[in-house]
Amino acid sequence: MTDLAALELERRIHDARLLREHYLRDPHRPGYHFVVPEGVHGPVDPNGTLFWKGRYHLFYIYQHEGKHCWGHVSSIDLVHWRHHVPGLLPGGADDGIFSGGVFVDHNGVPTITYWGLGKPGGVCLATATDDHLDHWTKHPANPVIRETAPGLTVTPSADGTGNELVYGAADPSAIWSHNGRYYMLTGNLLVLWEYGEKRKQPEHLGDTLYLFVSDDLEHWTYLHRFYTSSRQWTREFEDCMCPDFFPLPTSPDGGTPSETYMNLFISHRLGCQYYLGRYANDRFEPQQHGRMTWVDNEYFAPESLLDAAGRRIMWTWVFDRREHATKLTSGWSGELSLPRVLWLGNDNTLRMAPPPELAALRYNPRRAENLHIHANDERPLCDGQGNAIQGDSLELAVTFAPASAGTFGLKVCCSPDGQEQTVISYDATNHTLNVDTRHASLGEGTKVVESAPLKLPAGESLSLRVFLDKSFVEVFANTRQAICRRIYPTRRDSLEVRLFSDVDISIPRVDAWEMMPSNPY
Repeated sequence: MTDLAALELERRIHDARLLREHYLRDPHRPGYHFVVPEGVHGPVDPNGTLFWKGRYHLFYIYQHEGKHCWGHVSSIDLVHWRHHVPGLLPGGADDGIFSGGVFVDHNGVPTITYWGLGKPGGVCLATATDDHLDHWTKHPANPVIRETAPGLTVTPSADGTGNELVYGAADPSAIWSHNGRYYMLTGNLLVLWEYGEKRKQPEHLGDTLYLFVSDDLEHWTYLHRFYTSSRQWTREFEDCMCPDFFPLPTSPDGGTPSETYMNLFISHRLGCQYYLGRYANDRFEPQQHGRMTWVDNEYFAPESLLDAAGRRIMWTWVFDRREHATKLTSGWSGELSLPRVLWLGNDNTLRMAPPPELAALRYNPRRAENLHIHANDERPLCDGQGNAIQGDSLELAVTFAPASAGTFGLKVCCSPDGQEQTVISYDATNHTLNVDTRHASLGEGTKVVESAPLKLPAGESLSLRVFLDKSFVEVFANTRQAICRRIYPTRRDSLEVRLFSDVDISIPRVDAWEMMPSNPY
């Protein structure tokens, strides 16, 4: 190594040390939610999630020199992630790597689908050439579904009428195999914008997906729209992108898949949502619809995998709502949600919970039992010895006795005078789980009340799992509902946890743990 090269390397080492220390001092940088290791990025969709050879692999979009790329991390425990070399970089038939998925083909080869940006762009494929999934070869026929305009394809109709056939050529789903053939879905955002909204063609309004079939992965035939949306569930300006289609397990522990299929997706304007329904004759019939974000689109771009036990585990990109100038000053942005385990409940509704692997991060356990809050009262949360439970990197498990009316819950990241606070509540009268961030910060962040439907059966206690991670609040309730929000408290003393209620309520038990950061910095 020349003296000049050695000096350059020393400068990089010095800069890396300063950057690490800068991040460690940042009060809002998450400790155990995945963060792109350096720089300001967006979008940061999770993509290509795969359990392979005993490891969880997760790819995600990031930006390098103005172009979209796929980063790559892997884990054996869903908690600690090893960074790999980039998964996919622009080049060849594409000029950027956008959303997609991954599956294992009939020959046991991991195969990525992605939206290749370029002229022409479209749906592209890449295959792994090593067991660590560090090396990928792009298909020589890319794009295997070619767009004629960004994100869509227009071709003459096969019925001989001379009419145009329009379908999406963006955001391919992971491929799946059915009856020996390969199937794949594409999203409809660009069709909706161009033909539904701009050209005022009502048949192209609302969310849908386009189904393709292939026998060799190279030659794809468009079949038809995969499902028909209904305005009872979604609005005409909602699209369907980042689609993820699979049968739900019947247990949080995995096992045999059910006969109920899930279409997990986003609309760009209203965020992550899903359908549950029936899959037969190459069509999907939605029978239920639900959302994972209600007031805006902060919980965004879902992707899931099936692990060795048969568990279905998902992640999303969660928006960083700080001002762009603040992100640039901090030097980081691009975070994913905690993993969620999905399964079908005995009542044929979606169930969800954090994976038990997160318990590996717990330390300094605290407990309080047999608490009682009088109507219109609140109190600091203390353990059985009267010591305050507080912090900004915590897991809380709180059980409230059954209630048929009233609003109760807890406040987190509170300053002593209540000037800053995030309010987590259950409205037993209106049957909603709520996260109120209107006073979460004296500075930046979205100031809203997010309300999710949650109707508990008569006599059922409310069981909350709350995860605090600097600028993240994730709340899970009774395995039936969850809300994720971002907060950016400005005061160093915004650490208190308080219980409150507007009715008399008993709290049989509270467990609390501090959470060990799992990000390297």
